[in-house]
Amino acid sequence: MKLKAYISLFLIVVSTSFVAAQVKFEAKVSKTKLGINERLRIDFEMNTDGDNFSPPSFSDFTVVGGPNQSVSHSWVNGVRSFTKTYSYFLAPKKTGSITINQATIEIEDEIYKTSPVTVQITSAVSRPNDPDNAESVADDNLHLIAEISKGNPYLNEAVTVVYKLYVSEDIGVSTFREIDSPKYNDFWSQNINLKGNKIQNTQFNGRPYRYLVIKQVVLYPQKTGKLEIEPLSLDVTVEVPSNRRDFFGGRMMSQVHKTVSAGSKSLQVKPLPEHGKPENFAGAVGNFDFKMTTSKTELNATESLQARLEVKGNGNLKLFQLPKLTLPSALEVYEPEHTQNIRTTIDGMQGGIADSYTIVPQFKGKYPIPNVEFSYFDLKTESYKTISSGDLVIDVLEGPTNSTPTDSNIATVGEGKQRVIMNNDQFAFVKSDANLKPITSKPFFNSSWYWSSLLLPLLAIPLAMVFRKKKAERRADVQGNRIRKADKLARRYLSEARKSLGQKEAFYIALEKALHNYLKAKLHIETSDFSKDRIKELLLKRQVEESVINDFVTILDSCELARYTPFSEVTMQHDYDKAAKTISIIDKQIR
Repeated sequence: MKLKAYISLFLIVVSTSFVAAQVKFEAKVSKTKLGINERLRIDFEMNTDGDNFSPPSFSDFTVVGGPNQSVSHSWVNGVRSFTKTYSYFLAPKKTGSITINQATIEIEDEIYKTSPVTVQITSAVSRPNDPDNAESVADDNLHLIAEISKGNPYLNEAVTVVYKLYVSEDIGVSTFREIDSPKYNDFWSQNINLKGNKIQNTQFNGRPYRYLVIKQVVLYPQKTGKLEIEPLSLDVTVEVPSNRRDFFGGRMMSQVHKTVSAGSKSLQVKPLPEHGKPENFAGAVGNFDFKMTTSKTELNATESLQARLEVKGNGNLKLFQLPKLTLPSALEVYEPEHTQNIRTTIDGMQGGIADSYTIVPQFKGKYPIPNVEFSYFDLKTESYKTISSGDLVIDVLEGPTNSTPTDSNIATVGEGKQRVIMNNDQFAFVKSDANLKPITSKPFFNSSWYWSSLLLPLLAIPLAMVFRKKKAERRADVQGNRIRKADKLARRYLSEARKSLGQKEAFYIALEKALHNYLKAKLHIETSDFSKDRIKELLLKRQVEESVINDFVTILDSCELARYTPFSEVTMQHDYDKAAKTISIIDKQIR
């Protein structure tokens, strides 16, 4: 029995080892040594189907294709053969020895790993002209060219770079993408939109080619000397005809990935000449027109006008500042509003820029706006030109006269500005209410207002019930209603006394009535009980301080004496304030 058990255990171990030995998962590369301009194919191959495949990190490569998955089944002499492959196409990023790490996959609940693979990357290699080699064919028939409009421009002169992909009639291109984009250091750059770009036919190296404009950029150099333009690189999927034929006899295409680069370009940027450079030159380069306009030349003081300095033309419109407007110091001028209307085309920037100043004269008179000059470097004549705006006069027809000794002082905007004299008509021309309305309106149904209108009546029902109950209780409280009525009368009479200040008899009659009604409300006594001793007795019982009671009685005495003695308005105001204060104190102390 023991012998049988040992034999069974031995067979299980052997069979398990055999099965384990049958599983293969390995990495295979197309070559172990290649140039940096070549492509590497790596296949992760297994002989048993698995799940959860995880490739290595191709950090030193650019993945230009894949993963491509293929499965193969075959039967030979009754033996089944299975192969599953994950393929990647890689472009090396650097030279030297590069190790591709392990890939993993799960097969029958076990994790299998490939062995690391090391490849040697050399500098760029030249391939032999092999007509049967698809990569060689792609090299000979695919080119990326950067065309530069001018190699030695002036500082701030527009330079256009057009990237064209040339493809011969012997191959085809299915897709392409940028893998290295130029940074354009030391340039102001603007990409040009390529809407409606079409493939065109041309001659290249004496052969018929097709080309497509990939990218257009306008550059304005910001430094002089030799400046480098970084290369643009593309990863292109190329379809090359092979010697194989399909079922109908047509030639089959083989697909290869190709990296093409336009190469780095250099410009020699010339400085602008120093000879003849105006003092007010601010860096404008191109061909421009300049003018100064005002919205009006006649107005009244405290009204406003707009003065506009405007430059139009072709050139580096975004890269310089307009000259400053100078005005007499008697005119108030605000910081200008800068506006641009510029479009960038293949020929550079075109359009205009403007500064609009708001000017408010404060005094009557005539005020000159001095001539403003704008200088620029003309690329056609390679010389400096200056445009003058001419003098303008602002005539202020009505307003106060300026009493300062000098009225024609000139001040640059932002320096020594005069204080604005404000009045209600300062900006009467500005529309304060825009009355804007939404273009699209939301439907009332299912809106917040819709549900609020449905729910609010339901929520108001319990509130109405509470209000009705409180109102019934208030009506049933006869004593409380009488007190509230007396308080109301006291407040009314006290307010009438205030209105009668300055009219002795009417004031003291109203004040006395207010005091009596207050005592009616608080002490529950009738008019027949209004003796001073009775008032003191009742207030002392209600724990009011004696000094406060004496003040109250003193006010009553003043009301009686006022009919027979003269009282000033100051005395009446004093008695009113004292009555209001005493009533407030009694109301706090009474129990």
